[in-house]
Formats: sequence, C-alpha cells, structure tokens
Amino acid sequence: MSAYRLDYLDQLESEAIHIMREVAGQFEKPALLFSGGKDSITLVHLALKAFRPGKFPFPLVHIDTGHNFPEALQFRDELAATIGEKLVVRKVEDTIKSRQLTEPKGKFASRNALQTYTLLDTIEEFGFDACIGGARRDEEKARAKERIFSVRDEFGQWNPKLQRPELWNTYNGRISKGENVRVFPISNWTELDIWNYIKRENIALPSIYFAHERTVLEHEGQLIALSEFIQLDDTDSIVTKKVRYRTVGDMTCTAAVESSASGIDDIIREITATKTSERGETRIDDKVSEAAMEDRKKNGYF
Repeated sequence: MSAYRLDYLDQLESEAIHIMREVAGQFEKPALLFSGGKDSITLVHLALKAFRPGKFPFPLVHIDTGHNFPEALQFRDELAATIGEKLVVRKVEDTIKSRQLTEPKGKFASRNALQTYTLLDTIEEFGFDACIGGARRDEEKARAKERIFSVRDEFGQWNPKLQRPELWNTYNGRISKGENVRVFPISNWTELDIWNYIKRENIALPSIYFAHERTVLEHEGQLIALSEFIQLDDTDSIVTKKVRYRTVGDMTCTAAVESSASGIDDIIREITATKTSERGETRIDDKVSEAAMEDRKKNGYF
C-alpha cells in the first residue's frame, strides 16, 4: 500500500482549512476581513475549499480607509460578485464624521490608525465574535508574537502577555461576553509560501502585484505612488518607474519596489533573492517606531 504524503503547501492548506472550520464550529457570528490584497484573496480561496458547495458561514468585511489603491478595490468587488458571497464595507471617513475624529496631518497622512475605530464599531454593529484575517508571522515582529486564535478584550485590545497555548492544533475559542477573537489561518505561511500557493492554485490577483509603469515620488529611498492623499513639495523628486507592490495597504503608507517581474515565476525569483520582509521594505507606517505595529494591535488594530 503506497504511503499518503502531503507536500508542504498541502500541509499549510490543510492547517488553514482546519482553522477555518474550527471558526465555523466554535463561533456564532464570524467574519472574514477582505481587502483585495493577496493574503486575503488566498483566504477566500481557502474558504472556497473549506465550505463549497455550501455558502460561507461568514460575510466578507472590508474596513475602507478611503486611501486604497483603485486596483485593489475593483478586484475586491469583482471577486465578491463572482463567488456570490456577501461583502460588507464600512468606511473610515464615516467614522471620522460620526466620532468627530481628527484627521492625521503631514506629508503622508495615513488613516491606518483610525481604521481601528471603524473595525471596532463594525464588530459591535454586527456582533462579530471572531474576525478572520490574513496576517502572517513572518511579516513583522508583533505579528510573530501572536497566536492563531488571538483573544481581544471587550475594548478590542490585545495583551501579548496573556495568550492561550495552542498545542496539537487545538484552538480555544471560548470567550466572555464582549470579547472577540482575531483568527489567523495563514499565520505559519511565509510570503514565498503565498506566492508558490498562488502559482499552484492559479489564483487571480490585482494587476498592481505585477510590474507596471507608475509615476512615483522618490522619498528616503522609497517609491510612493502619486495620489491626492499625499502632500507634494517643490523639492520632491517625481519619476516614472517600472514597479510592483509586494503588499497592498493604503496609498499613503505603502511603497512600491522597482521591478520587471511580469509573472509569478519572476516574482518568486525576486522574493527568493531578497533579504528584506515585505513590510520592512514597503510599509511606511511600521517605521514610526520600533513598536509601531504592536502599539496599534494593543489598541485594537488587526
């Protein structure tokens, strides 16, 4: 009798599907946070494998800062329509008005921190007790600390010193009233794993992930897409370069990388050769301080 073996992508896929089914079994009102980026697109693909031919046991939820790349938003809407699943969009701009929040100022005025308020309001509005997201441990130091089932208190806050053990793939989703859990099915994946899986599964992505010509601002060694959301100075260097995006966040805080990678094989070769993580190379918001991400997560950020 031949031995049944899974390669490493099969193992990662199996673990992620198991986690998603655990969410469906343990929680009453889960949600999948979906931005139109490669990691959340991979989550949707995994959810299709986990639950089809049935419907998802959760809606897709996007917290829209208003500073997103148009390519990602278009792909978000098209994918949700194609698979026939419910998409809930809540806008940070509406939260700013209703809560009378102060808009950030500066050259790259990001609403990244403000989306925490919108996320927490959305969780309260729908009564979500679990939110599935595409964070991975290889992205950033604070994310490397976090469990797959990450419990948040009634204020949405995370305490890195109070986390539950996860032995033998056993996940404890028991929570008290008002608490919720952030769930990370691809926590053990790397950026290279994501791209190898996308290649194997032939997963469609927004064009922004592949090399294209774009007018960018050269700022402190980074290439920032021109948009109405950044403030230009007379001394700024504006150039047109062939670039792609390793990660897709807001236009105000996500830099492009110079690249000629027009296909997935080219991207895999680039990632294999690089020594810098995707967030380390491209995310301006993580450079505010050494603990920028951890501080945001403690306050309720995803």
